[in-house]
Amino acid sequence: MTTFEIEPGRLFIGGQWREAADGARTEVVDPSRGEVVTTVAEAGAADVDAAVRAAREAFDEGAWSGLSGRERGRILHRIAELIRENADEIARLESLDVGKPITLCHAVDVTNAANDYEHFAALAHSLHGSNRDTPMNALAYTRREPLGVVAAITPFNFPLILAGSKIAPALAAGNTVVHKPADETPLSALYMARLFQKAGIPDGVVNVVTGAGPVVGEALLRHSGVDKIAFTGSTAVGRHAASVAGEALKPLTMELGGNAAHVVFEDADLEKAVGAVIKGFVFNTGQFCMGGPRLLVARSVYSTLLGILADAVPGVPVGDPRSAETVVGPMAGEKHLRKVEEYVALARKEGGRIVCGGERLDLDGGYYYKPTVIADLPNDSRVVQEEVFGPVLTVQPFDSEEEAVTLANSTPYGLASGVQTSNLARAHRVAERLQAGIVWINDWAMLDPAVPFGGVKDSGFGREYGPEAFAAYTKVKSVVVSLD
Repeated sequence: MTTFEIEPGRLFIGGQWREAADGARTEVVDPSRGEVVTTVAEAGAADVDAAVRAAREAFDEGAWSGLSGRERGRILHRIAELIRENADEIARLESLDVGKPITLCHAVDVTNAANDYEHFAALAHSLHGSNRDTPMNALAYTRREPLGVVAAITPFNFPLILAGSKIAPALAAGNTVVHKPADETPLSALYMARLFQKAGIPDGVVNVVTGAGPVVGEALLRHSGVDKIAFTGSTAVGRHAASVAGEALKPLTMELGGNAAHVVFEDADLEKAVGAVIKGFVFNTGQFCMGGPRLLVARSVYSTLLGILADAVPGVPVGDPRSAETVVGPMAGEKHLRKVEEYVALARKEGGRIVCGGERLDLDGGYYYKPTVIADLPNDSRVVQEEVFGPVLTVQPFDSEEEAVTLANSTPYGLASGVQTSNLARAHRVAERLQAGIVWINDWAMLDPAVPFGGVKDSGFGREYGPEAFAAYTKVKSVVVSLD
C-alpha cells in the first residue's frame, strides 16, 4: 500500500486548477510495487491551447516580464525557500513517482531543485546589454529581453530537477512557461505549481499540462504561440522536435541521450575509481543521461578492476525506495525494465560475459533489475553503442591513451565523460580530446547550477545551468540612437 494518499491531479492553467476539456484521466503507478497510486488529468490539444493563451496573455500584459529583475529574483528566492520548507513531502512524492531512493531524493533532487531557483534568482537582475563603440555619430547599445512563452518538456527520470533547470532560468529572464512533465511522472510538477502560487508567481506565468507526449508534447511543439522550446528526452524525439522547430524558425535547446565513457588509466587510485564507477552506472537505477555505462580500463589493471567490481556491485543495496538504506530502487516503469532485459539478453548473444547481475529482482511486484556488469563485448556491440538506460555497465580494455580516446569517442553520443588518473597533465590532455559537454576528473556526476551541462553530437545542443542557460532564454536587441 502507498504510505501516503495522493489526491487526483488536475491541469494548472491561468492560475486555476481544471479538468481536461474532454474529462480524460490517466493513471500514475508506483514502480516499486506496480500499484496505481492516483490519476491525473490527461490534456488534449484544446487544453494546450488554453495554457499557451494564458501564458501569452500573462507575458503580453507584463505581469511578470514587467517586474524588475530584482523583484523576479525575490520571488524565485521564495520558491527555493518553499522547496526546502516542504522537502519531506516533495522527496516522498518524487520517490513514489519515479522509484528513487528517498535518501537520494532528499540529498540530490530536492537540494538541487532549490539550488536551481536560488542560483537563477541571483542572475535575474543581471539581465543587461552593453554599450558598443562605433565610428558612427550615434549611441549604440544592446538589450537582453525575454523571448516570450517557453514550452518546457521534461522526461521521467529527474522530474523535479529537469523542470527547475528550465523553468528557473526562463522565469529569471522574464518569460512565461507552459510545462509538460513526463506522462509517467507528473506529481512533483503539479506540487510545484502550488508552490509557485504561494511564492507570488502571477496567474498564467507558469502553467502545467499533464498528458501523453504524442498529444501534449506535439501540440506544444507546433503551437504558434510558443516562442521557445526547451526539451530533455530521447535523441529520437529530439530529432523530431528539432525538425518541427526548424520549420517554424523557433529557438530550441535540447539535452538528449547519452552513453558516456568512464576511462580508468593504470595510474588511477582504483579504490576511489571503483566508487565513482559504481555511482556512475547505478545512480537513479542507471536512468541517468549523464551516467557512465561504458567503462574503459587500461589492460594492465583490467582483470583487477573486474574482480573488484564483481565483489562490490552485488553488495550495493537494492530495494524499497522508502528505506533509508536503499541505494538502487526500481526502474521507473515496466517498459523500462523490459528494455533492460532485452539489452542484457542481446549482450549474451553478442558474446558478453555477465560478471554479476544479469537478471530482474522479484520484490513486492516492483520493476527491479540487479546492477549488472558485462565484460568481453566488442566495441561494435549494440549494447556498447546504444543507450541502455538502466543499471548496466560494459567493461572494455585499452592499451594506450590514444586507443582510450578513440573508444570513448566511438559512439554517436557526447553528453558526459570521465577520467580516472593521478597524472594531472594526462587529465587535462584527455579531457580536451573527449567529445562531450562535460568531463569529470576522478569522480562522477559533480553538478552545480553554476556549471553548464549539455551535449554534442546526438546528445543535443544548448546548455542548462550557468549564465549560458540564462542567456538562452533571452534575445538580443540592438538600439542605435543618432546624435546628429
